[in-house]
Amino acid sequence: MSGLLSASDYAAIAGKIVFPKEAFIDGVFRPSLSGKTFPTTNPATGAVLTEVAACNAEDVDLAVKAAKTAFEDGRWRRRSPSERKAVLLRLADLLERNAHELAVMESLDSGKPVRECQNTDVPETIHTIRWHAELIDKIYDHTAPVGSDTVALVVREPIGVVGLVLPWNFPLLMLAWKIGPSLAAGCSVVVKPAKETSLTALRLAELAHQAGIPAGVLNVLPGGGRDVGEPIGRHPDVAMVSFTGSTDTGRLFLKYAAESNLKQVVLECGGKNPAVVMDDVEDVDAVARHIVNGAFWNMGQNCSASSRLIVHADIKDALLERVGLHLREWKMGDPLDPENFLGSLSSDAHFEKVYSYIEQAKAENIPVVFGGGARHGIFVEPTIVDDAGPESKLFREEIFGPILSVTTFTTIDEAIALANDTVYGLAAAVYTSRLNRALRLAREIRAGVVTVNCFGEGDVTTPFGGFKESGFGGRDKSIWAHDQYTEIKTIWIDASTSEKYN
Repeated sequence: MSGLLSASDYAAIAGKIVFPKEAFIDGVFRPSLSGKTFPTTNPATGAVLTEVAACNAEDVDLAVKAAKTAFEDGRWRRRSPSERKAVLLRLADLLERNAHELAVMESLDSGKPVRECQNTDVPETIHTIRWHAELIDKIYDHTAPVGSDTVALVVREPIGVVGLVLPWNFPLLMLAWKIGPSLAAGCSVVVKPAKETSLTALRLAELAHQAGIPAGVLNVLPGGGRDVGEPIGRHPDVAMVSFTGSTDTGRLFLKYAAESNLKQVVLECGGKNPAVVMDDVEDVDAVARHIVNGAFWNMGQNCSASSRLIVHADIKDALLERVGLHLREWKMGDPLDPENFLGSLSSDAHFEKVYSYIEQAKAENIPVVFGGGARHGIFVEPTIVDDAGPESKLFREEIFGPILSVTTFTTIDEAIALANDTVYGLAAAVYTSRLNRALRLAREIRAGVVTVNCFGEGDVTTPFGGFKESGFGGRDKSIWAHDQYTEIKTIWIDASTSEKYN
């Protein structure tokens, strides 16, 4: 995939896009059964992009029926691993050929900077699909050591029809994280994209059908949580749900499973992630770069964002000075201008939520040392609040926006206690030049992903998920992601009795 284009090039692509607007069920686009639609808008401008089919429980029934039929007749799951791999690789190729269109569509629909969509979201989506495709014929089943007269096979089988419920902050990439392993396993899937960001999921479904994914195997239903998400969670023919989103909504899927067919549920939920900076760091400027990236990438709308800076008191002032210098490089404005690192928030409602925390800081007399303003409707400046103690909402609650709270410590025990003083446990970053400190912090901080001297989530080879109220039941990414979309079956063959029946 080529590099960034100019702002005028992206504007020209935007002007030519024909937005998908119908549900994708059983291999075709179709309106919702009710005929209802909802507007999807460009949050950066407020302009309506198109009217999208508003699905409901009837559409869920139709899609699940198609997915179940496809699963039971084996049109996908019974294909050889090499055949499924070839189809998914063709899908990756089609995504690559349409990369600029997908990047622009994602930017328009979400308010994300096109440079981020072009440089990260789209290429990582393609890489994720290819990686899981290549893994299909490289995961071996097992035999158990049971003696010479018996053969015991331990095999994986696709779990069945799965519901994939997506967030709005990384629409395309989170789709890839889930359809990569689920389709590789041989499942049929019903996808519910976030209502705010449905367009790229619908476009990918169209490309998947062109690549050779059989009808009924990949279905995409736009619509609201109550109208589509809950019916998926309660449907008796859905064997498993993988959900990424808020912790409160994740709890609902556990309830739906308990009140229906005890379907398996995998949750990847919220985070209030610490970045712990010790006083022995050698390159304060490098740490500052990582802090800015961790806190403000994707406008802080990231469940693994470094939203709490827990810094040794002796270096706080020096670090914040360097953070402020790096923030000057993060230009904010039109998401389709590749010069901009920061776009708009995802919606008016989300803007109101995020900005309320800046007002909360003022109410709590917490100093706002950087940013604190809003521009052009729903653009929030990168904001840093100082001296946010553990009793503050800014320390405790997931804001999901470009606000970084700063808290100081003087001992490593205090740093660990502050880092773990949260109901969440998704991610953490630690910065130190001493190996023993790095290992102690990485081991004692209760989080599913801990990075040392950098911000990140690993890559496609490493599992992603959290502890505590950040989720459970499985992991996205890596070989472990395949486990949640399969059942383990034991096949016991007693060869010693075969002569009795010959």
